[in-house]
Amino acid sequence: MKPLFLLLPLLLAFTAPTKPTRVIFFGDSITEAGVKPGGYIVKMQEMLAKQNRAADYELIGKGIGGNKVYDLYLRLEDDVLALKPDVVVIYIGVNDVWHKSSSGTGTDAPKFVKFYEALIRKIQAGGSKVILCTPAVIGERTDNSNEQDGDLNAYSTMIRELATKQNLPLVDLRKAFIDYNLQNNPTNKDRGILTTDRVHLNEAGNQFVADQMMAAIEKR
Repeated sequence: MKPLFLLLPLLLAFTAPTKPTRVIFFGDSITEAGVKPGGYIVKMQEMLAKQNRAADYELIGKGIGGNKVYDLYLRLEDDVLALKPDVVVIYIGVNDVWHKSSSGTGTDAPKFVKFYEALIRKIQAGGSKVILCTPAVIGERTDNSNEQDGDLNAYSTMIRELATKQNLPLVDLRKAFIDYNLQNNPTNKDRGILTTDRVHLNEAGNQFVADQMMAAIEKR
């Protein structure tokens, strides 16, 4: 029989509590609302609790209203890297597109890609896995008549290409929202299907995003 001191590491391995997977959702006002009652991050926590898996994940929202990709880069150290997450979900792009027309402060395509790539590099260098997301909608009409449809499609394509190029998981919310509206928006409304105001999520939208995010995190 082995001496007890040799068996101790094995005994500790069996009795030590499992560390939860720390996931940071890094984004704008959609993510900022995600940690409020009914938000998509809260809904994910509720889903895990119903499955008796609440202890498996620590879900942290780091969203600030109005943020664009370079805002995420500027607060990356304090809001993400310092917390040493296992997984970081980057959910940005709506304001980079929307603010071009609303205030003239959007992000042009080359800068968007450069900042996005810099985010990925720094997060990976810190030892975290990265999941990318495409921006969903600025208007829910299904006939391509929302003002920013062209830019949203273009920026979503850029994110898809980054995911492919770097072999990263992708939550393609742009495609998912369009497909959902094609099936559930027969009167071509610009809001009220998955959003309250063409951008921010309603009850159904928060649940829809929670389902998409959870599937990606589980599969990573």
